[in-house]
Amino acid sequence: MTFWRPLLTTALALLASLSEAEPYRWDSLAIGGGGYVAAIVPSQTERGLIYARTDVGGAYRWDAAQARWTSLLDGVSEADVGLLSVDALALDPKDSSIVYMLAGVPYFSGGKTAVMRSTDRGATFSRVTDVSHLFRANGNGLGRSNGEKMQVDPGDSNILYVGSRANGLFKSTDAGASFQRVGALPVTTTPNETGISFVLLDPSSVANGVAQRVFVGVSRFGSVGPNLYRSDDAGASFKPVAGAPSAYIPQRAALAADGHLYITYGDGSGPHGDWKKLDPPEPLTAGQVWKYQVASGGWANVTPKGINRAFSGVSIDPRNAKRLVISTVNTWMPQGGKNAGDRFYVTNDGGRNWTDVVERGFAMDTSGVSWISAYAIHWTGSIEFDPFDTRAVWVTSGNGVFRTADIDATPATWTFTVKGLEETVPNVAVSVPGGPLLSVIADYDGFRHQKLDAFAPIHEPRLGSTSGLAVASSNTAVVVRVGGKKMYRSADTGTTWTEVAGMQGEYGTLALSADGAVLLHSFRQPDGSNRTFRSTNFTEAKPVWAAVRGLEGGPMRPVGDPVNAAKFYAYDRGTVRVSTDGGASFAATATLAPNGSSLVRVAPGREGDVWVALKDGGLARSTDSGHTFTTLPNIARCGAVGFGKAMANAPYPTVFIWGTPKGKPLGVYRSSDAGASWLRINDDAHQFGGPGNGEFVMGDMNVEGLVYMSTVGRGIVYGMPADAPKSLKPRAR
Repeated sequence: MTFWRPLLTTALALLASLSEAEPYRWDSLAIGGGGYVAAIVPSQTERGLIYARTDVGGAYRWDAAQARWTSLLDGVSEADVGLLSVDALALDPKDSSIVYMLAGVPYFSGGKTAVMRSTDRGATFSRVTDVSHLFRANGNGLGRSNGEKMQVDPGDSNILYVGSRANGLFKSTDAGASFQRVGALPVTTTPNETGISFVLLDPSSVANGVAQRVFVGVSRFGSVGPNLYRSDDAGASFKPVAGAPSAYIPQRAALAADGHLYITYGDGSGPHGDWKKLDPPEPLTAGQVWKYQVASGGWANVTPKGINRAFSGVSIDPRNAKRLVISTVNTWMPQGGKNAGDRFYVTNDGGRNWTDVVERGFAMDTSGVSWISAYAIHWTGSIEFDPFDTRAVWVTSGNGVFRTADIDATPATWTFTVKGLEETVPNVAVSVPGGPLLSVIADYDGFRHQKLDAFAPIHEPRLGSTSGLAVASSNTAVVVRVGGKKMYRSADTGTTWTEVAGMQGEYGTLALSADGAVLLHSFRQPDGSNRTFRSTNFTEAKPVWAAVRGLEGGPMRPVGDPVNAAKFYAYDRGTVRVSTDGGASFAATATLAPNGSSLVRVAPGREGDVWVALKDGGLARSTDSGHTFTTLPNIARCGAVGFGKAMANAPYPTVFIWGTPKGKPLGVYRSSDAGASWLRINDDAHQFGGPGNGEFVMGDMNVEGLVYMSTVGRGIVYGMPADAPKSLKPRAR
């Protein structure tokens, strides 16, 4: 097992690292949710114990005392970054301290899939079983809001069922240490590649120490094949459930104490439509809710009258078998005024009559996260009663988690409950000397941060997904950001913004000359090639854009010299390209290792001091404006490099890397002597899967020792000396 070290080993490694450097504390920059939370899973046996799983940001446990979420997978290594996509989560009905996670995604970590077992509520994982040879998960795939497809047997805690996406049903009899395929279920893959939607074990059927009755939902229309199976002999045999609805795909299911099984259906796997060429298509725009009488086999359509929408979430009040709450999914109906999203329904009579909770009265409490007020609760794959206070209900959304303390209130107030749950994909962050930290992220623009733990204002006007951000290094009032087909500039360090007209291309990355007079926009063309355009009058009403010579071809991210406004630098798959004419043209000046990061860094306040992270090629530095480079002899690997405020009495800015000094483990390191020596400042419990898509690690220009790192879906994480304040203002020396 390479994912988690035993707890003792981790503790010893932490002590060793702290003996080398001052203690660091790690957390995520306060943004407030932002990403898709696929499911809420509450414990039925312990008050206040609630889990959330996400598609790219790992899993979280609710800390009721602190009213915040605790991240559970920050120890994921860069090699195992795919395990931050959690496809299913299961709790042991007999022992609330035990939690399982099914994790993996096809495009990271070679598609590695693991079943992880924790005996301390997810604080550590004592067992990680690699099941890649048996089946593969896709925690960021369609159907990720279905579930749960993993369940612990209510009669025997050693038995664990897992439904796969392409290989059928699997069973463990040794608490997840090993798995065997349940051959009695005649299901492997489905046309939508989602496979099994859910597995549900009936606790009332426990006999001979195990649950005899097992239900399995299959993500396909009944016209393709049966989509609901039942076993009455602990999985030894399965039969299609007679009379099961065939017009839609089962999403989720819940068993009531009075012997009814409730199932939500939609015409797709969710949480949104599938645009692949499927027959029949899966738009996820329609669906139903059905009730199945387990003993008699009778079916009843209990869909709310007049509502032909896709449904997903379903939960039953443990104190009242006839009281249910359900949610639509991928439905864009009015929700509290100008926003549109999903609807929630409550019944007190087993589905004969429903109350539309949103239509009756909807209010949103933003909890200080101002940006969320412009968005709705949507893609609500999961809705759950709090088992110990069933007035309270939790829902998941494409932007986080919401909770109402009283679903029967008029209006019901839905509180954005995301403190500590930071699931965003960061693209760029820039710490402005004497100013704020500016960020841009996927989906939700980016922010102007003044404190690490305070929700910051979003950039206005909004762009949505924002890919590029640049600050003029010697004229920091000048800032530009880009996303989609729009670009905005600021003359007051991101406080206010004005649109830049006539931009070429879309999305892309940005570079500004040191004085802020020249703007470069590099972007990918439809044919996959890279182009860069330049403007010297982008602040005017009709700016002129001209193609830059010498940057055609691969994906490059030019950067301006921090002192000389005529110079720009770029790294092109092994070739360093330099401009000395204000970015109008670039010429090759040096050759380095070919597979490094395109994110070139320049040392603040120093002309021509250029650093390139070369990944397996190490770390290279030039002090002559990119004409010659020296590879640092003490760095074996470097995935990212960045700079921060110089430490006290240090003559050079602090250098931070995500890398491997020779003889040391991969991690975050800092150097106060221009790379001559390195101190590790993170530990194995704070790896966050590495820098991910944003590929950056960088220091704060106002607070000594403070470092930021991008992640694949955990937001922007930061590490800082344990005694440092959380303000981003300089400390007096």
